[in-house]
Amino acid sequence: MKTNLPEPLGSYFAAVNKQNIDGMLAPFAADAVVKDEGRTHHGGRAVREWVEEVTKKYHPAFEVADVVDDGQAIIVTGLVSGTFPGSPVRLSYAFELAGAKITRLEIT
Repeated sequence: MKTNLPEPLGSYFAAVNKQNIDGMLAPFAADAVVKDEGRTHHGGRAVREWVEEVTKKYHPAFEVADVVDDGQAIIVTGLVSGTFPGSPVRLSYAFELAGAKITRLEIT
């Protein structure tokens, strides 16, 4: 399995594991879209609110298990642990990039 993360994903997950909100936000484009837990967050302000809410509520940590580039998205699968029922769980993060910025993230 491939586990080397391309930038900016390496920076994003390093920040997640440090609970560094500004570090998590830095790789996102100003008009990014995030889909998580049945909700869609559009734009920088909404993505910031999502990051702050998830970090405060769950204190997540991510361990990369696999990285696949399917030509449309980079799919990062891993074990997410935190303060939520059933922790840890295996989740997939599908990232779309434009240059060095994350434009879309869908977590399933």
